[in-house]
Amino acid sequence: MEINEITGQIIDAAIKVHTHLGPGLLESAYEACLAYELRRRGLHVEVQVGLPVVYEDVKLDVGYRVDLLVNDLVIVELKSVEKMISLYDAQLSYLKLSERKIGLLINFNVTRLKDGIKRLAN
Repeated sequence: MEINEITGQIIDAAIKVHTHLGPGLLESAYEACLAYELRRRGLHVEVQVGLPVVYEDVKLDVGYRVDLLVNDLVIVELKSVEKMISLYDAQLSYLKLSERKIGLLINFNVTRLKDGIKRLAN
């Protein structure tokens, strides 16, 4: 499956989850439901994947976690916040650390999920 197809499936699944649950729940609820929905669609989903920092050829576990890693290609960071701040965009610096090309930042605490989705490329 091509990366654009994967991101399309992720966005479609997130819209389905948001339509069913609505805004205002904890991030963990959306994470579990989105992971379930993506797996139901045949995608490989890893949850809370550790992401080490490599410094001078040494991998250091400093506590970074990717919310969802889909088909080992797309990083998905989930939020359920009233307002997005630039700090959340910085979380997608995980793209650089992981050497992945595409990331999605999805905030479920919005009226229309379309307004809460941001796609970033490395």
